[in-house]
Formats: sequence, structure tokens, C-alpha cells
Amino acid sequence: MTVEGENAALTAETVHKELLDFLTERIQTTVEPDQDLFSSGMVSSMFAMQLVVHLEEAYDIAIVGGDLKLDNFRTVQTMTDLVMRLQGASEAH
Repeated sequence: MTVEGENAALTAETVHKELLDFLTERIQTTVEPDQDLFSSGMVSSMFAMQLVVHLEEAYDIAIVGGDLKLDNFRTVQTMTDLVMRLQGASEAH
């Protein structure tokens, strides 16, 4: 599910598409990029933990502390923003 090749540049568009594909496969329904997954009842708070694990493994990031808030996982767009922000932080080190 991750970008092909170790040195391939990760783009927001790639993350966005991969997250839509992942969610569609897991919850068996089409998801809109700005759809609130939790208030719509499409996913549960338990599924949020699966999202955390998926994002950490797929994009080699650590989601800890203040980033572990539900608002970061409400929509595909907010998850994409989180991944890109954490990717940028890890590349800065």
C-alpha cells in the first residue's frame, strides 16, 4: 500500500488515493475525501486504532501524543494532512 521504491517522493495525492482505497476495501463502501467517518457511522472508535496502525506501518511514521486525537482521523483529508506533516517532520531530522 505504500509508494513504490524507497526513495520515491510521497505526495499528498498518493496518500489521499491510498487512504481512499484502504477505507473502501475495509468498510465496503465508497468514502468521500471530506466525509466525517465517525459522525456518519461508517467507522467506530475501535477502527480508529486500526487507522493509526495502518498509517504508521504504511508511511513509516509515529503517531503519538497530541497527534492521537480523533480529529486527525475524521476524514481522508485530515489523515492525509497528518501523514504529510509527520513525514516532513521525520525528513527534517
